[in-house]
Amino acid sequence: MSDSKDRAQPVIRRAAGPGEYPRLVAIWRSAVDATHDFLAEVDRDEIESHLASDYLPHVDLYVADQEGLPVGFAGVSGESLEMLFVDALHRGQGIGTGLLSFVVAECGVQTVDVNEQNAQAVDFYRRRGFTVVGRSELDDQGRPYPILHMAFRGAGAEPEAVELRFTV
Repeated sequence: MSDSKDRAQPVIRRAAGPGEYPRLVAIWRSAVDATHDFLAEVDRDEIESHLASDYLPHVDLYVADQEGLPVGFAGVSGESLEMLFVDALHRGQGIGTGLLSFVVAECGVQTVDVNEQNAQAVDFYRRRGFTVVGRSELDDQGRPYPILHMAFRGAGAEPEAVELRFTV
């Protein structure tokens, strides 16, 4: 892996439009295939088929670009982080941390729901100041994937700062 100084800095921009949805769905699939081994293929396909029509239009989207190509995104609704995904080829570069830091600082994100079986994500949020405050046995669609409800604890637990440029 190259030195972090050699990596292009992500640019966060607000309001990805419907024209970008195919790329965001591809990022979602890449990230889920890399991290959600517990999720049955049929469930991945089902969720994917609804992303562009039922999920992405209902959140404020923030996209991390590298060299003009979206490589990660976050979706926010109110104080809740509804989704955060980074393309599998760009994991480990601070993109997810940068997106999280941005939405906490700029959007006031206070909560996130995480698949309990996604240990990497649970650890990611814990290391950045989120704690488990509840648990649901089923996901929002009634599937048998337990969900951990996490809340940002703020003072003394700020997410690691990553410099990002914001454009509208």
